[in-house]
Amino acid sequence: GVATGVAVTFLISTAKGWISRRWGEDVGAQILISLLIPFAAYLAAEELHASGILAAVAAGITMSFTERGSIAGQALAMTRIRRAVVWDTVQFVANGLIFVILGEQMPSILSRAAEVVAGTSRPETWWLAVYVFVTFAALAALRFIWVWTSLRLTLFRRRQKGPAPKVGLRLTAVMSLAGVRGAITLAGILTVPFTLADGSPMPARSMAIFLAAGVIIVSLVTATIALPRLLKNVELPPEPSHEREEDEGRIAAASAALRAIEDASHAMAEGKPNPDLYSDVASRIMELYRHRIESRTRTDADDVQAARLGDSVERQLRMVGLIAEREELRRLANSRLIDEGTAKRLIREIDLQELRYS
Repeated sequence: GVATGVAVTFLISTAKGWISRRWGEDVGAQILISLLIPFAAYLAAEELHASGILAAVAAGITMSFTERGSIAGQALAMTRIRRAVVWDTVQFVANGLIFVILGEQMPSILSRAAEVVAGTSRPETWWLAVYVFVTFAALAALRFIWVWTSLRLTLFRRRQKGPAPKVGLRLTAVMSLAGVRGAITLAGILTVPFTLADGSPMPARSMAIFLAAGVIIVSLVTATIALPRLLKNVELPPEPSHEREEDEGRIAAASAALRAIEDASHAMAEGKPNPDLYSDVASRIMELYRHRIESRTRTDADDVQAARLGDSVERQLRMVGLIAEREELRRLANSRLIDEGTAKRLIREIDLQELRYS
């Protein structure tokens, strides 16, 4: 299943990148393809009698890697923005829908609890609860061990760069309980077919759905009850500061931009009757990047604090200006002083600028 998901995503992403480079990129088509890739991976895996759920999950992970690499090419900024909005909406709807399906299935399964338990060696119905709690306990233990091991490895790497915070068992338990939903588990178990190839009922299907749903419900209830008590008076480690990494990233990006703009301005001005025009425009743009580098390379603490305060003030003032622009365009459109289409186009440009500073 995983191999199928990776292969399907790789092939489609490669073809999509080739088409975009040859004939251009259509935003709607790019978003539609990104939505259909997991379905294609799922169907291909099912045809190969592999796990469709694992194929879809692998497809989603592979899509993120192909986007960052050069396999699918670099999508347009508008494509990335709109695609992120669409996927956030799909994720929100899917997470809610999967539990609606759970609620729709549970009454019929509970009404057939005796039939479900008949497939086991224990005739008593209450053994179903035992199975659920034993499975939940095993998963909770595995989750705790996984979180504890991951934290130890993370803190070990952190200590190589400097002092690392201490994380106790209580906070580890909080992290083990937090974020438990089980959507992938439920989606996977609901893909179990009703019948076998010969038409006979799938054995233990109701049992598997009951156990999966029971473990999910117990996990959610346990987290709801236990987390407030575990978090009471707990000492949380300070959030790591990423300011240094952000500064290094901004400096590197600005330096690359300076080199690219300088090379491009020389290439564009070559053989033109007005080369000074290209030089002046490039100088204005490059000055912005030089100011960005200068503000990020200051070593004095007061200068650094003043630079960060200046960035914050600039962001707030730019937001004030953008809001004023938008309100004025709406006034002009309402007064019929400019066309409605023109107003929408200009407001859209302002929205994109506001997105940068928000």
